[in-house]
Amino acid sequence: MNIATSLHSETQHSSFNGNRTRIAFIQACWHRDIVDQCKIAFIEAMKDRGYSADDIDLYEVPGAFEIPLHAKRLAQSGRYAGIVAAGLVVDGGIYRHEFVAQAVISGLMQVQLDTSVPVFSAVLTPHHFHGEEHAKYFKEHFLVKGAEAAHACADTVRKFAALPVA
Repeated sequence: MNIATSLHSETQHSSFNGNRTRIAFIQACWHRDIVDQCKIAFIEAMKDRGYSADDIDLYEVPGAFEIPLHAKRLAQSGRYAGIVAAGLVVDGGIYRHEFVAQAVISGLMQVQLDTSVPVFSAVLTPHHFHGEEHAKYFKEHFLVKGAEAAHACADTVRKFAALPVA
């Protein structure tokens, strides 16, 4: 689902073939109110780097476990210079969150190795997540992670564009 919004920027980024550089942002919907902060900060920070929201396609998946397959399909499409994933995997009282988190991170790494499309993770797995205190903390933390993801994405995409094509 593409839910890109309309923000504008003076600078346009182009890929090696002259087309505008496109970025995919995949977000898990579990804990949406918290993870949305990452998306908001990512888009704002990308604007600061000369991108517009029109350059960023936003996708939603049910949970973090679904992110790697979605990332792989997007990477294989050839449309994206970079893919960013955001999600929050919490301990729901049964011991599976660590397995889910490991599967997601390993899957994202495999996507970039298989496709040569850089993939960036803002998928977090807190040791403790209880109540409003932790929700407030992670809402603020995802603002930081979104900006960090934008920096890493824009920098890597720029450096990749300068590399010789194999």
